[in-house]
Amino acid sequence: MTIAIPEKYATQAVPRYTSYPTAPHFHDGIDEATYRGWLAELDPAKPISLYLHVPFCKQMCWYCGCNMKLSAQYQPIADYVALLKREIHLLADALPGRLSISHIHWGGGTPNTLSPEDFRAIVDTVKERFTILDDAEHAVECDPRSLTDAMIATMGDLGITRASFGVQEFDAKVQAAINRIQPFEMVEHAVKGLRSVGVERINFDLIYGLPYQTVETLRRSIELTKDLAPDRIALFGYAHVPWRAKNQRMIPDTSLPAPEERAAQAEMAEEALTAAGYRAIGLDHFALPHDSLAQAAEAGTLHRNFQGYTDDDAETLLSVGTTGIGYTPSGYIQNIPDTRAWSRAVEAGHLPVEKGVAISEEDALRGRVITRLMCDNTVDTAAIGAEFGRPADWCGPELAKMDAFAEDGLLVRDGTRITLTPLGERLVRIVAASFDTYLQTQAAKHSAAV
Repeated sequence: MTIAIPEKYATQAVPRYTSYPTAPHFHDGIDEATYRGWLAELDPAKPISLYLHVPFCKQMCWYCGCNMKLSAQYQPIADYVALLKREIHLLADALPGRLSISHIHWGGGTPNTLSPEDFRAIVDTVKERFTILDDAEHAVECDPRSLTDAMIATMGDLGITRASFGVQEFDAKVQAAINRIQPFEMVEHAVKGLRSVGVERINFDLIYGLPYQTVETLRRSIELTKDLAPDRIALFGYAHVPWRAKNQRMIPDTSLPAPEERAAQAEMAEEALTAAGYRAIGLDHFALPHDSLAQAAEAGTLHRNFQGYTDDDAETLLSVGTTGIGYTPSGYIQNIPDTRAWSRAVEAGHLPVEKGVAISEEDALRGRVITRLMCDNTVDTAAIGAEFGRPADWCGPELAKMDAFAEDGLLVRDGTRITLTPLGERLVRIVAASFDTYLQTQAAKHSAAV
């Protein structure tokens, strides 16, 4: 079924809401001392999540907006590993006790640029200072172009439970345009290799709106993806932000699909994935019914963080490495993105915090509404307000805005209950933005909502 996106919404730029307040509103008033105070307040009985950032890549992908660093030699990576282990010790020393870990996520960059020996050494350091729960998820983002058989074997030996691949698109012309050449056979080898050593849960990232991409090239990529049967698929719209990611300047604006073509790609992909047995999860994820993400969506316990949709319900995410973002119930922090400055801070014995934002009660309230909209496609603002001791009309002006969305067919409003229509599910970020007080008062550039 074709869903026409009204022109006034098609190119509207709003946050992705992987946090609230969102990252553009982090500020340098949150420093190491503040973060240490937040860490000291944590409940040692509650499991936490851990994010490990490895910024290095062997090749630049033109579409990428991540914080990454090219390294032709291994020595800078080895130096980084030594400091990453030191940061883990610094972080553990700041905690009120030995904490348990329910989720570990390696991101980048490319975590498998590490040698198998250094990868193992980092895991050993984590085990030295934390208790990894027996049922913990341990996920690693992988690049099949540099994933060796030795690393595959090491991941199996260490009990990695999930691997994620940035497939994006299998079409050769599109791959050349984004400088990421990875034929189907290469990805197939990596997936089968990991499954053979016990890393059975596989994620794929697919992207629409890429240069020279068409509905048909993306359709073919989904057909090939089905052959490998990943448990989860994240379907992202390419965010063209060349003012922030300079490498994206290698992609000519004229090569990008027009808004209507981009929308057609997104619609086709959703239909093809659901026809293949995947359940649509929130804005941009799909999962097979047996996967824990699908089960969390069914149970109404889906969450959202900087890795996207997740079944991770930990209140605290500790982050190590450059640019890593973490959070506690008190607020968000982000580590120094520059590798040299981060290194100097860790060498001096400092937690390398660059900025962050404290979460006020108002932030927590509005963040809850935004998260439930993003995760469930419905929310009762009065019910959530009651949890914070607010009257039913605490967001009267925002509810008034919902009536305009209702007229455009994005949602149905029944008093304080908002329920998105299929069109509104596509534009959920725009609806959610109505509850974002920071967006109304501060200037920040964001990607298109579709």
